[in-house]
Amino acid sequence: MMRFLVCGAVCGAALGVFARPTFAEAAPTLRSKAAVVLDARDRSEIFAKDADEIRPIASTTKIFVAMVVRKRDLDLDAWTKITQADVAEARGGARTRLDRGEAFRNRDLLRAMLISSDNRAPTALGRAVGLDPDELVVAMNKLAKELGLAHTRFTSPSGLRGNTSTARELATALAAALDDELLREIMRTEEVTVRSKDGARIEYRTTNAPLVEGRYDVIGGKTGYTEAAGYCFVTAARIDRHPVVMAFLGAGGKETRFADFNRLASWLETRGVTTGARPKQRESDEHRRVANP
Repeated sequence: MMRFLVCGAVCGAALGVFARPTFAEAAPTLRSKAAVVLDARDRSEIFAKDADEIRPIASTTKIFVAMVVRKRDLDLDAWTKITQADVAEARGGARTRLDRGEAFRNRDLLRAMLISSDNRAPTALGRAVGLDPDELVVAMNKLAKELGLAHTRFTSPSGLRGNTSTARELATALAAALDDELLREIMRTEEVTVRSKDGARIEYRTTNAPLVEGRYDVIGGKTGYTEAAGYCFVTAARIDRHPVVMAFLGAGGKETRFADFNRLASWLETRGVTTGARPKQRESDEHRRVANP
């Protein structure tokens, strides 16, 4: 059975050692409604904007599905068939590439879910470890409690309906997911070919734009969108070789969350790094009234 650590020794090894920066200038203004930057090693706060506000989280939910099924020793090479239950769960979401009646290896279902956010994959993966959709939701809520996430609640495996958390708790959850070498590898993958048991080929490309852009060393992350949640993004990256975990919730546009990532990454990069004390940075009320350039 796997052990899940919250930015502990394994996370430190995976993400590297973080020296604490100090910043002389105010942090940038962001357009996302909530955001946070955490030290990847100890979860200490570097930047926060309404980081503890409870908000819908859309498909960032799927990192919890991945952790649950991995914790239950998912057989990566076994085949799982897409059923009507998977179709029902994905209804109302983005176009799926996993056809009903087709079977896929569980490793590829993880890839489809985390790289391109296919909404039929979560319940299929749950079934692969013996969990129906309701049982999967229960397991996800149990995992959130184990990780100490007091404000994270799930009602849907896909994230299409009702799931809520905070920017801070999502960043903490991603750090836990990145302790898993396989999940880290998948969430760092730009594109992959998935094959069904019958030989059909599906090409998936990541929705993580900063990973593709390559301006920063993105370790892995997950996007999400629903009308209620807006555009969401949680990711880990090395900025000037120093690892951080960031979360952005409630952005009004698809590219806005990525622009906010670049603003914060640039701010971190240009301020440099020291080993001295680091004051927390929060977007001021005055900053919030000023439109971004």
